[in-house]
Amino acid sequence: MYFDFTSLPEYIPYFLPAAWMTLEITVLGILLGLVLGLITVFMRISDKRVLNLPAHAYIYLIRGTPLLLQLLFIYFGMRSLVGLSALPAAVLALGIHNGAYIAEIFRGAIASISSGQMEAARSIGMSYPRAMLRIVLPQAFKRAVPALGNQFIIALKDSSLASTITINELLLKSQQLASSNFMMMEMLTIAGVFYLIYTGAFTFLFHAIERKLDTSRA
Repeated sequence: MYFDFTSLPEYIPYFLPAAWMTLEITVLGILLGLVLGLITVFMRISDKRVLNLPAHAYIYLIRGTPLLLQLLFIYFGMRSLVGLSALPAAVLALGIHNGAYIAEIFRGAIASISSGQMEAARSIGMSYPRAMLRIVLPQAFKRAVPALGNQFIIALKDSSLASTITINELLLKSQQLASSNFMMMEMLTIAGVFYLIYTGAFTFLFHAIERKLDTSRA
């Protein structure tokens, strides 16, 4: 079998809209995941069962089922109920999925902070929310940065599953082009190069953030 990799540059422009779509889904999914993760972690560490039980259930459910199943469940379920289109469904599924993992990342980071710091803050008159916001969370965030960077890269690669609900991201675009030019390996190679560029850029970015925050001293 002969692979014609010399013709790849002429196909790259066709991938640019799909590359942007992949980035858009990833960033929006992570942002939604951060919001859900922060809300969930505060519910998770709460002493009130009415808060921590739903958080436990959410994390267990999301971590115990495949993302593809969650994506299809949200897409077909929400489309039939409220007419949700493919793009919002993909962002919602990725956000909900990321939120469970980000909540556990933050929970581990918060648990690693000495309880004496919270006690000291409370002893000088700080309320629990203020002490959490001013004392605990800044330190926890620094410790969570490496794991958050890994989760961001995982979310980038997970975005390829959006192709199953007709989102025209990198993987679906490579399949569409290959169906017309019969160059499957070549088109998949271009998609792979875009993913490598993205993961390399995000890895560099998060390493720079780690150095800036000096997470080794967190």
